Amino acid sequence: MTTDDIGVHHDGPVLRITLNRPRVLNAVTEAVLDDLADLVTEAGTDPDVRVLVLSGAGRAFSAGADLGSAAAVTSPEATVQAANRLIRALLAVPRPIVAAVHGPAAGVGCSIALACDLVLASSTAFFQLAFVNVGLMPDGGATLLVPAGVGRARAMALSLLGERLPATTAAAWGLVHRVVEPGELQPALDTLVTRLSTAAPLALTATKQAVNAATLGDLEGALQRELTGQSALLASTDFHTAAAAFLAKETPHFVGR
Repeated sequence: MTTDDIGVHHDGPVLRITLNRPRVLNAVTEAVLDDLADLVTEAGTDPDVRVLVLSGAGRAFSAGADLGSAAAVTSPEATVQAANRLIRALLAVPRPIVAAVHGPAAGVGCSIALACDLVLASSTAFFQLAFVNVGLMPDGGATLLVPAGVGRARAMALSLLGERLPATTAAAWGLVHRVVEPGELQPALDTLVTRLSTAAPLALTATKQAVNAATLGDLEGALQRELTGQSALLASTDFHTAAAAFLAKETPHFVGR
């Protein structure tokens, strides 16, 4: 367990998990994603845990995959597979999960937030499927999670253009549960978590499973399509050019190969 990268706090019936890599805006590595998946899965078997809260330290929820890590260069496919494992865990765990998003949720960070059952966001937060900006396609189940929330036209625009979606617009589109002012995020989170932790747990579990089955039934197909497409894109010249440009804070030039 990479405890320096992930904060874990048991607060009565609530398990609070915090991404703790603020220097890189909580960008995730294969190891971090695997540890998160382990934590979420284990929480699902703990009878004392009734609600999970996922948040980020510092300015961001998560900026997505850590393109500056060694694994981003040596084994990028493994990072996609680890992300898929986490998404499966978030959707399968028989406990409600709340994502508290106070800043950027980009790339696979956006996918992780949207895989949670309820997203509570600050008005200063934004969501971004930034994959296309580095020559990649959405992954982490985003090709299913986003259309399920906002429909094909909006999902296509978010995916093809890679632009920021302000939290207020995300709420208006039905992508997130609620948006509050920054100073109201913690009180609103506490109220929401208290309500969930005192609700009928069996009913919450059955409801989560039924809604996910009705709306995300093709999860495995989506994850496999993303893995196949992303694997090819990760091997492309465009991605490697874009990754280098990202680290150098330059604009990439895509050539289509």
